[in-house]
Amino acid sequence: MKKNNSAVFLDRDGTINEEVGYLDSLEQLRIFPAAFDAVRMINKAGMKVVVVTNQSGVARGFFDEDFVNTVHARINEIFREKGAFIDRFYYCPHHPTEGIGKYRISCNCRKPAPGMIIKASEELDIDLPGSYVVGDMAKDVELANNVGAKGILVRTGYGKNVKASDIKPACIARDILDAAEWIMRDRKN
Repeated sequence: MKKNNSAVFLDRDGTINEEVGYLDSLEQLRIFPAAFDAVRMINKAGMKVVVVTNQSGVARGFFDEDFVNTVHARINEIFREKGAFIDRFYYCPHHPTEGIGKYRISCNCRKPAPGMIIKASEELDIDLPGSYVVGDMAKDVELANNVGAKGILVRTGYGKNVKASDIKPACIARDILDAAEWIMRDRKN
């Protein structure tokens, strides 16, 4: 049965906000100004906006899950103040080889594995072939390929150094706003 919604799945660090290594204090959180316009554009198109992010800093003991949720609440608040709405945040706190306790596992949610997007698809009734994944790393484009969505590589964050020829994204964009504009054109085709 076809699902009712399409979505833009956004990576967090390096795509929505500046890449700082392991973001472990709210003072380090700097949203790219273009992200507000991009999310508003996606909202206006009637698509879901879903953040999917690997947060192995939890596994490594740099911060805990409560802090990740605090960062997401703050991002949500900042976007709402700008008239832009993120429907849901999903994160993977695991790492397969590094970390402590229950977080040191091979899981189905760590990108490029599809777990976070599959869960979002079920919870938000998202049609994956009609959706997009936007991120600054090869694993974001691989994730898109793994779920049948279109992958867009942004040249912010780590994206400046990714060899796109190795991963074959549907689009290479300057930043999140350029990606959103491409999505709007692609949906008309």
